[in-house]
Amino acid sequence: MGALRSEFLLQLAAELGDAQVLDDTPLGTRRILSMKGGSFSGPRLRGRISPGGGDWVLLRRDGVAQLDIRLTLRTDDDELIYVSGEGLFDIAPEVRQRIMQGAEVDPSEYYFRTAFGFETGAQKYCWLNRLLAVGVGKRTAEGMMTEVFAVV
Repeated sequence: MGALRSEFLLQLAAELGDAQVLDDTPLGTRRILSMKGGSFSGPRLRGRISPGGGDWVLLRRDGVAQLDIRLTLRTDDDELIYVSGEGLFDIAPEVRQRIMQGAEVDPSEYYFRTAFGFETGAQKYCWLNRLLAVGVGKRTAEGMMTEVFAVV
């Protein structure tokens, strides 16, 4: 067995809409965030995040948020790539408040990790269909920024 290796794939910068909040469900608090847009760029692809995706967040009773992310990338050469991800976001309420007030908060103050898969019919990008990627995220006042690495 070899050591886990990764290489930088792309950076996602997503703008999120206001959350729809369902308080006190049997599983916790549900927050549904719509994807307003954004951008992505990496060595082999770049473009825009299409509006319409989202993040279906479950804030568990232990304070950790489970992420269910779905979005569509439109490359600069007009190809579509579907992205789905699951992750965990563990942040103290006072740190979240600082971010929402526009403060620059070092991501070392919280845990924001995702696992991504890709789906496309575009021949130029079909290599994405065969890889798993992991993301290290940063929450911003407008949404999130995630550095995504392909597991090789």
